[in-house]
Formats: sequence, structure tokens, C-alpha cells
Amino acid sequence: MFGDLLLQTMAILIILLALMALGALLVDVFSDGFGRLSWAFLTSFPSRRASDAGIYPALIGTIFVIGLTALVAVPVGIASAIYLEEYGTGGRWSRLIEINIANLAGVPSIIYGLLGLGLFVRTLGFGRSVMAGSGTLALLVLPVVILSTREALRTVPFTIREASYALGATKWQTVWHQVLPVAMPGILTGLIFALSRAIGETAPLITIGALTYVPFAPDGVWSPFTVLPIQIFNWLSRPQAAFAQNASAGIIVLLLVLLGMNAVAITLRDRYRRFRG
Repeated sequence: MFGDLLLQTMAILIILLALMALGALLVDVFSDGFGRLSWAFLTSFPSRRASDAGIYPALIGTIFVIGLTALVAVPVGIASAIYLEEYGTGGRWSRLIEINIANLAGVPSIIYGLLGLGLFVRTLGFGRSVMAGSGTLALLVLPVVILSTREALRTVPFTIREASYALGATKWQTVWHQVLPVAMPGILTGLIFALSRAIGETAPLITIGALTYVPFAPDGVWSPFTVLPIQIFNWLSRPQAAFAQNASAGIIVLLLVLLGMNAVAITLRDRYRRFRG
């Protein structure tokens, strides 16, 4: 009894300390960067003068990369999870695949950057393009999408499947019309975590050759690009204090993009819950 109380107290203290540290960090970022936010900052290109520097190419690059990453990783990850959970036989190969997927979820992101450099940039000839960056990030988040989707599928009561089979539905009809709609809120929760990780990654994109200074916005999937984390890193590496203010403003923009993306996913998840309820 005393041990449980001690563990609960320690957990609460750790959470409070983490929240205090996060709050202090956010206060520092907003105090430095909020005054730098403006429409000109969002629509201007990078410059060697901090007062003229903007974030437009990095913002457009982030939207391109994350959108294409979701377009690649989400259907492939969900389809893989459905196969492993609903159609897998549980044999030796299935267990081997499951173990490897679980291990890949914990691989450092820099390793995925090296894989993307060898596979997408050099072997497939994508170059330093949005497609190469999106493919690399898709590989990075794919294990997370698969694992979270499988957990969501497991929460669906088996009685729903049995009732569907009893009415004459096929395996795929049961999965598509009964299992997936019930599991969708959990799947969307997993997608939030996966894409939230992808939007803040810097190391894999630098490894594949994403640019740190881009005086133009990408106009397609084969264009060179940069993203907000790389632009923030570039500004923080400058010795001038004004560039640190730009970096703080860039962090605020990145947080707003992340919150907006999560808000869309949470809204869709709640709608699915209300619809199924």
C-alpha cells in the first residue's frame, strides 16, 4: 500500500516537473518570438538580414512533405495492419514480421535518414526532392502507424465480426463495413502521434540532403525543399540575437501547424465516435 502511494506521488511529481519545464520553455519562446510574427514573416523568403528574413519556403515545404508523407504512410500502414491482424495466420513468418516492426519503431531517426539517402536519393534517383524526404519520413512513421492500427483493431469486440459473418458477409465486407469504422477513432489517434513525430524531424532530412537555405518555395514533389525544423536550426546556428528571435517565431509557427493538424484529426475522431455511438 505504501509502495503504491509512493509510486503515485513520484509519478505526479515527475508530471508536474515536466509541465513546469514545458511551460517555462513555451513562455521563453513566445516572449522572444511573438513580436516577430507578422504576415510579412510568413510570406517572405530567407535573407541574410534577420529583419527581412521570412519562413515562406520552409512553411510550404513542411506542408508538402507532411502531406505526401501521410499520403504514403497512412494507406500502406493501415493495409499492413489489417493484413497482419485480420488475415495473418500467426505462423513463423508472421511472428518474425511483427517482431521486426516492433523493433523498427525504436530505431533512431538518423538511421532512416541513411536508408533514405541510399534508397530514394541514390538508388531510385529521386535526388534531394520532396519525394525523397516524404519517402524517408514515411518509412520512419510506418511502424508507428502499423502498431497503433493493430492495437485499435484489437479493441473491436469479436462479437461484431461474428454477427457480420452470421448475416452472410465476407471477410473483407466485415473488415470494411464493421471493423474499420469501430476502430477508426483509435487509428486516428495513432496517426496523430505518427505525423506529430514526422513534422518535427530534422536529422533524416538533413541526411538525405534537404537544403538549409532555400530562396524559393517547392512547386512539386520533385523540387528541392526545406522544412520548418531545418530553417529553425539554421537560424539558431547564427550568432546574431535577431536570428534567435526568428527561430522562436518559427517554433511558434511550427507549433501552430502541428496543433492545426492534430485538431483536424481529433475532430474526425470525435465525429466517428459520435457516428458509431
